[in-house]
Amino acid sequence: MAYDAALQTMQLRKPYRFLAIICVLICLTACSSTSSSSNTNDATRVSNHYDGEKFHNPYWLDFDKSIWDIIRLRYFSDLKIADNQANAHLVPVVDRIADLRSAEPDEFQLTWLGHASFLIQYRGIAILTDPILSPRVSPLPLGGYPRLVPMPIGIDDLPAIDYVLISHNHYDHLDANTIEALGKSPHYLVPAKLGTWFTKLGIPPDHIHEFDWWESREDANIIATATPSQHWSGRGLFDRFDTLWASWHVKIANRSIWFAGDTGYNPHQFVEIGKRLGGVDLALIPIGAYHPRSFLNEQHVDPEQAIQIHKDIRAKRSIGMHWGTFQLSAEAIDEPVKLIAQAQRQGRINEGEFTTMSIGETRKLP
Repeated sequence: MAYDAALQTMQLRKPYRFLAIICVLICLTACSSTSSSSNTNDATRVSNHYDGEKFHNPYWLDFDKSIWDIIRLRYFSDLKIADNQANAHLVPVVDRIADLRSAEPDEFQLTWLGHASFLIQYRGIAILTDPILSPRVSPLPLGGYPRLVPMPIGIDDLPAIDYVLISHNHYDHLDANTIEALGKSPHYLVPAKLGTWFTKLGIPPDHIHEFDWWESREDANIIATATPSQHWSGRGLFDRFDTLWASWHVKIANRSIWFAGDTGYNPHQFVEIGKRLGGVDLALIPIGAYHPRSFLNEQHVDPEQAIQIHKDIRAKRSIGMHWGTFQLSAEAIDEPVKLIAQAQRQGRINEGEFTTMSIGETRKLP
């Protein structure tokens, strides 16, 4: 997240850029979080992605990115950064969001709240993914990433939440203000070693459930399984890889949804997911925050790789997320959607097979 925060400083006028970069360093150093947890399953001690202290990507062994790399990229390269704030009007936003509090649909119902935040509803069950319902994502009240478009919904507009799925602890996927507002009632399904972060916010330990990859939890309503992804973790400069990152497979009744969280691509893990799950009805896959590829390729997929993940995991349908809400990278705000549409026109995916949503849109799943 350190280099993500630095990326936004690139858009400031030159007299303020270096000051902003120093502020980013100070803020992130101050906000390093303790991440050990007594709730972690012992399986992490013998897995191929945990060495007893740190987690690792089995297919991406060398993580050498730093904030200084982003400074060199900005000042000693020809990188051009799109002005997404000026073009925020290109992001589709619904005029009026559906009444979600009283909805108990007999069909699967999906509402995109922006970025990687979805509300999934079915017969009285309500699930949130990586909920961010704050006006900005940042380690401090000021700075960080402001929303490019207004929030479509507030906490008070949500139904009672049964489950919250967290993919990893970066600020644009895990927001303390949102978790505090959601409170003690939901069950929080989180990657290994992340439980302590929630207990420090006052969440009861019996409502926090840590998972290693391929661990599952089943109750009367859902079966949730943590599946692999290629990413990393850290909320400060000194806690990289202390907690796990994951994607999620959720089965409710006879329907299945796969939530990718945040990920780069490799030709191994997603093929494995497709084989072990036997396909999914719907996948929620990131399509934004990918340029420049020289810097972000290993950790953020581009639209072409998102389509490949869709095929690897054998999804019947997919929806693109992780775009249009915060500016985390250099590509134009509407480029991810254009590239997905282009792939469809070129016949690389069937019509309606991989789509995007408007922020605040509610969609029934066929």
